[in-house]
Amino acid sequence: MKQSDFDTLTPWLRLLLQQRRRLWVGILLMAMTVGSAVGLLTVSGWFITATALTGLLLAAGIAATLDIYVPGAGIRAFALSRTVSRYLERLYNHDTVLRLLADLRTTAFDRLTTLSGAHLTRLRAAEWLNRLTSDIDTLDNLYLRLFAPPLVSALGVALVAGLIALFLPLTGLVIGLWLAVLLVALTWGLARRSRRASAELSERLEQLRVHTVEHLQGLSELTAFGTLNHHQLELQLRTQALEQRQSEVVRHIAHANALGTFGIQSAVVMTLLATLLAFQSELISGPVAVMLPLAVMALGEAFALLPKAFGHWGGTVAAARRLNDESAPERLVSGTRSAPQKPHLHLDRVEVRYPAHRHWPALTDFTLDLPYGVRVGLVGPSGIGKSTVAHLVSGLLHPTGGRVTASEQPLATIDRSAWLARVGYMTQQTDLFNESVASNLLLARPEASDDELWQVLYKVGLDSLVRELPGQLETPVGEGGRQFSGGEARRLTLARLLLKDPDIVILDEPFSGLDTLTADGIRAVLEDWLPGRTLLAIGHDSSALPKVEHLVTMPVAGPLPDSR
Repeated sequence: MKQSDFDTLTPWLRLLLQQRRRLWVGILLMAMTVGSAVGLLTVSGWFITATALTGLLLAAGIAATLDIYVPGAGIRAFALSRTVSRYLERLYNHDTVLRLLADLRTTAFDRLTTLSGAHLTRLRAAEWLNRLTSDIDTLDNLYLRLFAPPLVSALGVALVAGLIALFLPLTGLVIGLWLAVLLVALTWGLARRSRRASAELSERLEQLRVHTVEHLQGLSELTAFGTLNHHQLELQLRTQALEQRQSEVVRHIAHANALGTFGIQSAVVMTLLATLLAFQSELISGPVAVMLPLAVMALGEAFALLPKAFGHWGGTVAAARRLNDESAPERLVSGTRSAPQKPHLHLDRVEVRYPAHRHWPALTDFTLDLPYGVRVGLVGPSGIGKSTVAHLVSGLLHPTGGRVTASEQPLATIDRSAWLARVGYMTQQTDLFNESVASNLLLARPEASDDELWQVLYKVGLDSLVRELPGQLETPVGEGGRQFSGGEARRLTLARLLLKDPDIVILDEPFSGLDTLTADGIRAVLEDWLPGRTLLAIGHDSSALPKVEHLVTMPVAGPLPDSR
C-alpha cells in the first residue's frame, strides 16, 4: 500500500517535536515579527493620515487637536520590536535548525547501522552518502519552511481579519476567507501541483551527484579503458535532464509568487474599496480607511516565504522516503541475550543471498566450526564469499538460510552491542577518519588513557613517528589517513584493533598493499597478541595470512558474481 506524504514525513516530524519548546519559541518570534510589521504599517498609515487631516482642518481655520505622543510611541515601539524580534528569530531559529540537523543526521546514521550487510549492498557508497548529507539537509525544510511559515501566516490572517472586523465585520469576514483560500493555494495547492516535478528533481539530483562522484573517483580507469568521453556525455545528459526539471519547478514557484502577489493586492484593493464606501457612509474615519488596507498589505512579507518552500514539497517527501527506506527487507534486530563467555562459533549450512544477486547466492550450504581460541585461515579467489563469512561471524549479516550460533545460541538472539564489543574486525580497507590520531584510536575504546594509546602505538612501531608529529596524539591523520603512508595507516588500524582487545579477531587481507618489511612487523605483533583469542583470517592464499592452525579452502560453485 502506497504511503501518503504525511505518513512518510511522520517519523521525522516526531523527531522535530522532541524539541517542541524551541519550535514554539521560534514560531512565537516569527509571529512577533509579522505582528510588528502589521502594527508598524497600520499605525504609521493612521498617524500620517490623521496628521494630514488635522493640518488641513487647522489651515481651514477649524479647531482640531491630535495626540501625537501615543501613536508616535506606538510607531517607535513597533519599529523597535520588529527589528529585535527579527534578529532574535533569525539567531534562535538558525540555532534550532542546526540542532535539528544534528538530531536528524544522528538518527539517520543510527538507522543505517541497523541495516544488514546484504541490504547495504543494494546502494552504492555515493548513494548512502547522499542520504546522510543532501537528504538530511532537505529535511531541515520541515520546520523553517514547511511547518512554521504557514502557521505564522495563518496567525497573521487571523490578526488582520480580526482588526478589520472590529470596524467592518462583513469586510473582515470576506477578507479573512479570501486570504485563507490564498494560503491554501500557496501551500497545499502548490505542493500538489509541483509534487511530481520536484520529486523527479530530487531523484535526478541524487543520480547526478552519484555519477559525478564516480566519475571523479574512476577518472584514471575511465581514461585507461577509453570510456571517459562516453561517461562525460552521460554526465552532460544527466545535467540537461536536471536543468529541465529545475526549470519546471522554478516555473511553478514563479506562478505561485505571481498568485501570491495578485491575491494580496486584490485583498488590499477590496479592503480599500470597502473602507472608502464605509468612510462615505461615515461608518469609519479617514485614518482608519487608510489603516485597514495597509494592514492587509503588511501580510505580503509572511506570504512571500511560502512558494519557494512548498514548490519543493515533492523533493522533501522523496528525501524522507529514501531515508525511511521502507522497502528494506533486512534489518539487524538486536537480540536480548548476553554474549557468552569464550564463545564457540558454528556456521551450520548457511546460505546468503544479496538483494542485487537474489538468483545467485553468495554462500550455499556452507559449514564452518570455530572453537574458542582456534586460529582458522579462510582462502579462495575473489567473489567466493570469504568476506560474507566474516560478516556472518561479526554479526553484521544474518544468513538467509541455515544457522550461525555462538555456544549453541543463535547469533541473532544475542544483544548486538554486546556481541560487537567482543569482535575486532580489520577489513581490507584502511578506515581512518579526518580526526586526530587519538580520536581514531579511541573509537575502539573511548575510555582508554593516553598511556594506553602510547602502549599500542609502541606495539605496532608507530610511537616514535607520532611523538615527532607537531601535535603528537592530537595531530590530524587527514582524510582516509592520507597524512600517513599506506603501511603506517595500516599499522594505525592494527593499533586500534589491539586497543579494543576483542575475544574474536577477524582479519580480512591483513597484509594487503604492504611491503615485506611492514608485513613481517605486523605478523610479529599479531603472533605475540593472538594467543587466547579466536582468529578468522581471510586471504587469497596462505601466504597472505598470519600463522593459523587450520586452513579452509572455500569451494567454487559455478561462475562467480561481482566481487564482494
